Amino acid sequence: MHPRRPEGFDGLGYRGGGREQSGPGPRPFGSASELGHWVTSPPDIPGSRNLHWGEKTPPYGTGTPLGGAGLNEEPNLGPGGPGADQLNRFAGFGIGLASLFTENVLAHPCIVLRRQCQVNYHARNYHLTPFTIVNIMYSINKTQGPRALWKGMGSTFIVQGITLGTEGIISEFTPLPRELSHKWNLKQIGGHLLLKGLTHVVAMPFYSASLIETVQSEIIRDNPGILDCVKEGIGRVVGMGVPHSKRLLPLMVLTFPTVLHGVLHYVISSIIQKLVLFVLKRGNSHNLPPEGSTSIQSMLDAYFPELIASFAASLCADVMLYPLETVLHRLHIQGTRTIIDNTDLGYEVLPINTQYEGMRDCINTIKREEGMLGFYKGFGAVVVQYTLHVAVLQLTKIIYSTLLQNVS
Repeated sequence: MHPRRPEGFDGLGYRGGGREQSGPGPRPFGSASELGHWVTSPPDIPGSRNLHWGEKTPPYGTGTPLGGAGLNEEPNLGPGGPGADQLNRFAGFGIGLASLFTENVLAHPCIVLRRQCQVNYHARNYHLTPFTIVNIMYSINKTQGPRALWKGMGSTFIVQGITLGTEGIISEFTPLPRELSHKWNLKQIGGHLLLKGLTHVVAMPFYSASLIETVQSEIIRDNPGILDCVKEGIGRVVGMGVPHSKRLLPLMVLTFPTVLHGVLHYVISSIIQKLVLFVLKRGNSHNLPPEGSTSIQSMLDAYFPELIASFAASLCADVMLYPLETVLHRLHIQGTRTIIDNTDLGYEVLPINTQYEGMRDCINTIKREEGMLGFYKGFGAVVVQYTLHVAVLQLTKIIYSTLLQNVS
């Protein structure tokens, strides 16, 4: 429910520069000030995390030295012709694509096991470490096949698309700001967070349907269609479709914990990303390369601070809000007649028959019957997920560095 959109990837274009036209046609721009009126930020990569608050690309001609660049401004990468520029764009797009692949595809088995452990109140093994999670992943894959670990992945993309589309539509037809400007105030922050809250409310029934697809056991699950998530989400709103038990909580009861989790995740991620970017940019300012040099490290510094900041922001938000996410998932799954895998054995199935009356009752019940560690069931999957993410980031950096060395 939290789209992961690191803003600042400019793989499809570049910032702070213009192309001169030759031959017949419109008159080329004559000055930097004239060109500055036409320079705009390129579109974000779909599905990436958008955590920056109202940053804009500086006009042409106002660049700063490497290491002293703004949060969204690419540093000067030294002299290079059109080939170097094309390589730069391709590398930026490739790095962003690798990050999105890791967050949305490679990490999906970890998300599946994490959610199954969170909603499994029967479990005796809490899987707090990555070692037990890897073992149970192997057992499920052995008994049910690889599909059991990638179930519901299509519905997660649908929920992300609904979230992004809803946010854009609401911001277009209301005065609520989608991004915060540099001169923000409390009123603007309140409107921005209200927009985020409304977005989560609209996406909430579809998130419930996606959650069911990711935790439902592959043993008893029929092959779902691509748009079943949308159909079941609409059915949840109008009270039609798949039959549910009387323990199903109304959407009004789910609204507060859903919005609370979504807004807090966004706020924590934004703050952490800002802090990490500030520290990284400040650290780079003390290691300026000689003027006019083409440094491989300086080219890496143009892309990886954004990735590292996005990684740290997502990790901190997931860890800090893990207990709230456990409560949220149990409330969403209650009364849906969902049958999950036995996370203690790796085979067999278990029904979900909870009877929570609401968020407070769920918190008290977990604390009383499962202890404080009950809120962290499946936490080992988070460790595995972000370990894989670090490995992919490091591998991407090595490949990029080797490619630049060969070209130079």
